[in-house]
Amino acid sequence: MRVDMITKEYPPEIYGGAGVHVAELVSALRQSIDVEVRAFGAPRDERSTTAYRSPAELAGANPAVQTLGTDLAMVCDIAGADLVHSHTWYANFAGHIASQLHGIPHVLTAHSLEPLRPWKAEQLGGGYAVSSGIEKLAYENAAAIVAVSGGMRADILRSYPAVDPARVRVIHNGIDVERWRPVQDAAFLSSIGMDPDRPSVVFVGRITRQKGLPYLLRAAAELPPEVQLVLCAGAPDTPEIMVEVQEGVRLLQQTRQGVIWIERMLPRDELSAILTAATTFVCPSVYEPLGIVNLEAMACGAAVVGTATGGIPEVVDDGVTGRLVPIEQVTDGTGTPVDPERYVDDLARTLTEVAMDPAQAAAYGEAGRERAAREFSWGAIADTTRALYAELTD
Repeated sequence: MRVDMITKEYPPEIYGGAGVHVAELVSALRQSIDVEVRAFGAPRDERSTTAYRSPAELAGANPAVQTLGTDLAMVCDIAGADLVHSHTWYANFAGHIASQLHGIPHVLTAHSLEPLRPWKAEQLGGGYAVSSGIEKLAYENAAAIVAVSGGMRADILRSYPAVDPARVRVIHNGIDVERWRPVQDAAFLSSIGMDPDRPSVVFVGRITRQKGLPYLLRAAAELPPEVQLVLCAGAPDTPEIMVEVQEGVRLLQQTRQGVIWIERMLPRDELSAILTAATTFVCPSVYEPLGIVNLEAMACGAAVVGTATGGIPEVVDDGVTGRLVPIEQVTDGTGTPVDPERYVDDLARTLTEVAMDPAQAAAYGEAGRERAAREFSWGAIADTTRALYAELTD
């Protein structure tokens, strides 16, 4: 069997969880089947991997139009595949057209949903209507849709009621606990100004509305003064949210010590060292289909405090591997808390309770690593995915 995997992100050009997912899934699937990767961006050296740039003629076009141009450049090369599998709306159009052109099943994995990310209109302008339309077309015609959590499956069926529920399968994201593991590196921690002997809260994520960073910055103002805040945050969606975060960090740094902001993309060992030293990791997302970053933190032995939304409760076992922060959200697709002040206060209180009880936090972290290894292995995920492929191609 030959499967063509279509993705915007692929090593070394990865900036989010979808790219991590594709890289790990491809590696696991290649143990038993032929996988051709077709990715956006610069040429790759990896075998059976082809990269595609946006056509030069579209250099001045809206980013959504550039994406469609890249998709179309891939379509003819998919000839000969038994199945095409796309990830995110960026690649869904290529998967849909290739399915029609070559008469093969199209599987897509849902890592996020455009109707639940309306703030992207700030980034794409009219291109957001294009991305939303492409996603709807692909979802309503795909042979199968993989949801990375039960919460994501519910979101898909609510957002796209024309989709047959039988076509939506839950296959969780995974983690490689051999690569993501506790790392002790006192010299590196010292170089970034992090004191492993002080309690700490660590955030890792892109600067985007869905990650809830502005809420965390407000909650951090309520933390005990000895608690450090380490932000591994970059790749802002828009200049406006970058300015908002910069101002929030500036205000915090005026009133408390130990506010560390790292904007560069960290290699895995350095990030693992930060996560290992963390008293608690925080995921304040208002929209999160699953959150691979939570699994990464768990694999490094960090307690996780996360918002009780999306797929996060399927990863964080409340009171066992960390804590969940309740949230009531408006239903306009933005994920905005109905009562933002209450959410911020609940987040601050929960972070304080975990950060100021290092023994309990360590117990959460130990249980989290065990849970990540037991329930979220890429080998098991690849087996389930191959079974789905076989079902669709028999």
